[in-house]
Amino acid sequence: MSTYGPEQRALLESEGLAFFERVLEEDGIAVDDERIAEGGPDRAALELLSRLGLLLLDPDADRWLPEDPARAQSRVVSPLASESARLLQESGDWAEAFTGVTTAWRRAPRSDARGPFTYLRDEAIGTFLAGLVAEVETEILTAQPQAGRDAQTLAAAALRDVAALERGVKIRTLYQHSARRSSVTHKYVADVTARGAEVRTLDEFFNRMIIVDRRVALIPGAEDLRVAVAVREPSIIAYLVDVFERAWERGRPFGDRETSMLKDIAAEQRAMTIRMLIEGHADPVSAKRLGVSPRTYAGYVADLKAEFGVQTRFQIGYAMGRLGITGSERPGEEPSPDGVPGGAGGAGSPSTED
Repeated sequence: MSTYGPEQRALLESEGLAFFERVLEEDGIAVDDERIAEGGPDRAALELLSRLGLLLLDPDADRWLPEDPARAQSRVVSPLASESARLLQESGDWAEAFTGVTTAWRRAPRSDARGPFTYLRDEAIGTFLAGLVAEVETEILTAQPQAGRDAQTLAAAALRDVAALERGVKIRTLYQHSARRSSVTHKYVADVTARGAEVRTLDEFFNRMIIVDRRVALIPGAEDLRVAVAVREPSIIAYLVDVFERAWERGRPFGDRETSMLKDIAAEQRAMTIRMLIEGHADPVSAKRLGVSPRTYAGYVADLKAEFGVQTRFQIGYAMGRLGITGSERPGEEPSPDGVPGGAGGAGSPSTED
């Protein structure tokens, strides 16, 4: 039995339909017509329509003649419908089979064997996360500190998260402000917020975290991002949720594009750059905490040099010290001489980030 996929359907909808209409108008097409000769413009359409049974060869007239599409449709669609029904039944059977396994897993006393922590490495992280999201019932909280995920990863995440949202799951996500400059992140956010998700951004550094139904959290391992830890301890989950909620309250809606808010975001990134300089962090560390590349961070520092009219980082520190700037000033606040934020006005132009 022949099967047909998306490629054949796309060919039918484009070249095939137009060719079929011409054959109908001309009451067939001769077998020696140049348009359907090997390498001709309509050769691919002819081969598809003949396989589908939409064109039949009349050997007496040496012409391809059109056939009733209803007959061809039944030959193509009926097997696909049968296969779809079979796969649907099979998926239901597998889901039922896993129900017992899942129930046994949840009921088994594992605390004395390995405790409420599961360590995952490399590909196992994605597999575990996919399973976790597939069985989520009410809520997903996520924190993504950097916008460095590639388009393919975000596209897969969008499909996974959209499926959860369409089941009625609530999703809230925190990014750093730098995510607003990523076109692929904008596409992901548009896809999920259109279905009810909420996304906000923060200036402050925080680590990657995913909390599902407030019963399981996935956090990075101490080694590197190739290791993750699944946490099921209720007290730790409650603590992580509290950390997320506090950060969420300070976040700014991703979709808000008002000029005043964008200026505040630029000021917050500028202030964090100042704090990184004052604390003496190396550029790679500072860049990571801001969620940008080292090159972009170097640009931020160059902007500060230009703003204060100096040539070196030491001179930046001296100038800020004289002005009482600490990097803790809120947008619109003017630093006081003793280094304690206060008063009105600006601590410097936030446009250095734009």
